[in-house]
Amino acid sequence: MKSPSTTQDSNSKQRRYDEAYMRMAVEWAQLSHCNRKQVGALIVKDRMIIADGFNGTPTGFPNTCETDAGETHWYVLHAEANAITKLARSNNSAQGATLYITLSPCRDCAKLIYQAGISRVVYKRAYKDTGGIEFLATAGVHVDALEMNANDEG
Repeated sequence: MKSPSTTQDSNSKQRRYDEAYMRMAVEWAQLSHCNRKQVGALIVKDRMIIADGFNGTPTGFPNTCETDAGETHWYVLHAEANAITKLARSNNSAQGATLYITLSPCRDCAKLIYQAGISRVVYKRAYKDTGGIEFLATAGVHVDALEMNANDEG
């Protein structure tokens, strides 16, 4: 059994990693061409980034996410879906990985996260519909909201 100070040190170390990966996800979100929301995602396993993504159109489509009326095109990929599909093209597995995302997942992406084997999700801001978070928690995926100080956000 770990001593209280070892557990505290371990938690502090994990918090530092969580904050660092979230800062990177925030930076990654800046690559999105979407006007309404820019969302970034990283999939991390064994302290290595194995996939990344941001919300945007599929490869080969114009980088315009919204219609002239400001509505999001139906074919725009969410950041976590983009990261999971990138991972599917690699030799890596998401089994037991952590997903860092700047906006909590919607219901559809929550299903992909669970099915991919991701065991932990860390998000910065909650999406208007918390059904995705609720689904993941019910499915046994550990979900953490990461509150960061303004100084920590980069």
